[in-house]
Amino acid sequence: MKNILYTIILSFLFSFSVFADWESTKDAYNTGDYETALREIKPLAEQGYAAAQFIIARMYEKGEGVTQDYKEALKWYRLAAEQGHAKAQNNLGSMYYNEEGVTQDYKEALKWYRLAAEQGRATAQHNLGTMYDNGEGVTQDYKEALKWYRLAAEQGYAAAQSNLGVLYASGEGVIQDVVIADMWFNIAASNGYEDAKTNRDIAESNMTSEQITKAQELARECQRKNFIDCG
Repeated sequence: MKNILYTIILSFLFSFSVFADWESTKDAYNTGDYETALREIKPLAEQGYAAAQFIIARMYEKGEGVTQDYKEALKWYRLAAEQGHAKAQNNLGSMYYNEEGVTQDYKEALKWYRLAAEQGRATAQHNLGTMYDNGEGVTQDYKEALKWYRLAAEQGYAAAQSNLGVLYASGEGVIQDVVIADMWFNIAASNGYEDAKTNRDIAESNMTSEQITKAQELARECQRKNFIDCG
């Protein structure tokens, strides 16, 4: 019993120590003190702490405090991603998609995007939707694209909101509905997404004033309801 209790105490103390170190590391990283962050983060990453592995990967990807090195970023993203870290899974997918530090591989990108998307990561849901939309690494499937765009859009992800509008405007994967399309363009535009403003202007050039007013009303209502039961 004493041995079990001793082990539990040691485990607690270790976890508390890691937490304290991690908070210090995050503070250094967030204030741009990359030299300190890297010095403190590497031991945590080497101990298998996924959040630390993600940050060190990001530092190598962006060249923050280190020479930009996509291969090193890929290595650390993969270690975190294999532990189920959703942000790392999405970023690993993007490295395969954008051919950064690795040969472009849409199927690998799709795999990692899906894992992150299924955990609710809005960026990954949008990226996965884009791949189905464009038929990259998978058979083109507008209905599947619509599904993933909608999940990201309902989390407030502006690019997904705009792309959802495009599918409604073109009638791809869904019954064509210019009012619902314009609703999503208005929502995305209100979030500062420039492409949505262009799409809105194009859509409204072929709409009646009544349709435009209706779309604006629906956009306000959708946002008020926090995207519950939107078109």
